[in-house]
This record gives sequence, C-alpha cells and structure tokens, in this order.
Amino acid sequence: MAATEAIKTAPRPRRTSLRGGRRETGVALMFLAPALLGFVVFFLWPTIRGFYLSLTDYSLLQPPVFIGMKNYQELVKDPQFWNALKVTLEYVVLNIGFQTVLALGLAVLLHRLTASTLLRGIVLLPYLIANVIVALLWYWMADYNLGVINQMLGWLHLGPFAFFGDSATSIPTIAFVNVWRHLGYTSLLIFAGLQTIPKDVYEAAAMDGATEWKAFWRITMPLMRPVMVLVLMLTVIGSWQIFDTVAVTTKGGPVNATRVIQYYIFDRAFTRYDFGYASALSVILFLILAGVAFAQFRLLRGDDSDLN
Repeated sequence: MAATEAIKTAPRPRRTSLRGGRRETGVALMFLAPALLGFVVFFLWPTIRGFYLSLTDYSLLQPPVFIGMKNYQELVKDPQFWNALKVTLEYVVLNIGFQTVLALGLAVLLHRLTASTLLRGIVLLPYLIANVIVALLWYWMADYNLGVINQMLGWLHLGPFAFFGDSATSIPTIAFVNVWRHLGYTSLLIFAGLQTIPKDVYEAAAMDGATEWKAFWRITMPLMRPVMVLVLMLTVIGSWQIFDTVAVTTKGGPVNATRVIQYYIFDRAFTRYDFGYASALSVILFLILAGVAFAQFRLLRGDDSDLN
C-alpha cells in the first residue's frame, strides 16, 4: 500500500514543450537559411540548369532548342574532347604524383625537425599568391629569350628551352608551376594529420628497435590513411579543374598540347558560343570527378582509421 502511494505521489517527468521544440526548430532554420539559399542559388540550380542545357542547342542568339542526347553523341565522336581528356589526365598524374610525394616529405620534416610557426607560414606563402600572378611570373621567368631561367641555363651551357612553347615540355612545366604553388598548402594539411598521431606510439616503436624508415611505413602511413585520402580527393578534384594557368600562359597551345578539358569547355562556350555542347562537356566532367572521388574513398578505405 505504501509503495502504491509512493508511486502515485512521485513527480511525473516533464514533457518537452511542443512550443519550445518548434521555437528551436525555427531558430535552427533561421541560421541554416543563408547557407541553404546559397546552396540552391549557386550550386543546385546551376547544376540542374546546366544538365538541361546539355540536352539543347543553345548559342545565346536564340532560345534553347531541345535536341535530346545529340550533344553527347557528338561528344563521343569529338577528337578534341578525347585529346583534352588525355592532356588533362597527363597533367593530373604529373601534378598529383610530385605534389603528394613532396608535400608528404615536407610535412614530415616540419613535424619532426621544427616547431617554428614562422617557418610554416613561409611554406604557405606561395599558396597565398593568386594563381594568375604565379602563372604569369613563371611564364616571364621561363621566357625563351629574356627569361632568367634560360639565362641561368645558358651560363651552364644547357639552354635555352621553350618550356611553355614546346609540346613536349608545356604540360610538365604547367604541372611544376602548380606543384610549386600548392605544395605548402598540401604539406600543412598532411602536417595537421601528423599531429594527431600520439607520440607514445613512436616511443614504443623506438623501444622495440624500429628505425625511422620502418616507423614511417608501419606507423605513420597506416594512421594517416583518412587524412591522405582527404588530401588526395581535394588535390585530384582540383587538378582536373586546371584552367587559369593554361588561360594566361599557353592558351591551349602549342597545337592543343595544353588544351585541358576546362579550357576546352571555356572555348566552346565563350569563343564558339556553343553553350549546349559546353554544358554536355561540363556534365561529363562532373561525372568523372564524382566517380574519381568515390573510387578513391572506397579503394583507399577513407572511412577506416587505425588510430583507435
């Protein structure tokens, strides 16, 4: 009987106020509204509009005319598209290969040898310069006749070389310019990941007799997998979208040797005013980037970390 009375007189748990819940939801939507508006206006709607235009014949001089999949059928038979795809792939391989290896080495040196914030800031300086300025600077320094690089090579009896003007060296030169600019940023991303690895892991490995080289491959690289996957996804997607360096230096030449896919899209849209075909090219590029990002994430196990 006493137990029954105690149950009856026990205070009931308060129910969450429905009005309070609605008020919190309203406040949350208010804060999310600017971001959602920006996403819809600048990402979602242009994506939908671009896909629609890829199914039309549109040249700004007349309203879009729906033609179905004809742009995609033409794209498959377009040798310039396949050349642009090949040139872009060549650039991506060179840029990502050198940038990743050099950035990883630089990040390890920063992590193990110095704690200077000033030095880290100096490493990041090239990334803070606009890409167009960097491209023009290297373009002038590598000029065949007046460039300081060829003058220095001339002193060594090794030059001159048409770095941007030769079809064999133009893409490697553009890749080098962008590696130089992005190296500091990429290395600091990797450096941030290195700081998450506990020091006692390395101390335990040293006590077991592991060398620096073995510790790097057996400890650093496995624990850095999620960070490296993120870095590779960002750098690969960025490399596929190379445009400004080409636009201010070679303009797709010589003889289409640097006509990357982004520059080809620009050429079809704003030089030939074929916006429907350019939109189809953009859709293909979007699908390529989505596929590459998904493949990287799954094959490299980006969601799996040994740091538990």
